[in-house]
Amino acid sequence: MKEFFRGSLDHRLFYKKNEFKLGRKTIVFVHGLSGSSSAWIKYEIKFEKEYNVLSFDLRGHGKSFKPKKYSDYEIKCFADDLAELLEFLKIKKCILVSHSFGTLIALEFLSKYQDKVSATVFLSPSYCIGKSKLGKIIKPFLNVAHVFRLFPFFVRRGVHVDYSRFKNSGDWSISRNFADIPNTGVRVFLYCLSQSYKFDRENILKNIHVPTLIIHGEKDSIFPVSNGKKMAAEIKNSKLILLPNANHILVLNYFAEVSAAMEEFIKKIHD
Repeated sequence: MKEFFRGSLDHRLFYKKNEFKLGRKTIVFVHGLSGSSSAWIKYEIKFEKEYNVLSFDLRGHGKSFKPKKYSDYEIKCFADDLAELLEFLKIKKCILVSHSFGTLIALEFLSKYQDKVSATVFLSPSYCIGKSKLGKIIKPFLNVAHVFRLFPFFVRRGVHVDYSRFKNSGDWSISRNFADIPNTGVRVFLYCLSQSYKFDRENILKNIHVPTLIIHGEKDSIFPVSNGKKMAAEIKNSKLILLPNANHILVLNYFAEVSAAMEEFIKKIHD
């Protein structure tokens, strides 16, 4: 996997890709909130020999640019970044793999650019955070995000966290969050979190027609497993895999199970 930047200095998107070859399926990985593309390293290694593989840092995350405005972190902005990156790399069709916050971006992308997707994989997904019990409690407190508009914005380039240090970490792991959130920045983290609680794409679930794999942990305390079940019931061509003892951090904690299920699913996809 080689590293690249796309865009001007104040709008640079960091991405990684292997050597793309004609005739191979292309897998695109979308990471979660306050993380980075480094969460997918083991998946890149597993799939890069047989597939074209692309991972990238979301705006405000990792080594990508950090815009100043609250509105710059609307979910549609992340989806448009992905669309522009695919167009730049001349990727006509991809298998879209997303986790957590990334699944919101994937849903937004599907609502606008489904013709660019041959299949999708949702890991620990949600389609509307604000309607959950936890969401209704947290949402009012996120108004604090708007306070940051009153203060100067100092851009500090993020880095890539070594996630091998946090294997088997819990949903609310202090050490992992302490590595993630300061790296993204508290302002960007709260902007993204606040925008995610405004997001609702329940209405498009029935309109998703590409093959879909949903993997959800039954012990997920961030996006409850009911989300995965609801999505599987609404999306016609979908398969749901429930991991009985798994929490929200599927990408790091359950690589063997998740990657094996993905591999079996992807082999059946015809671009």
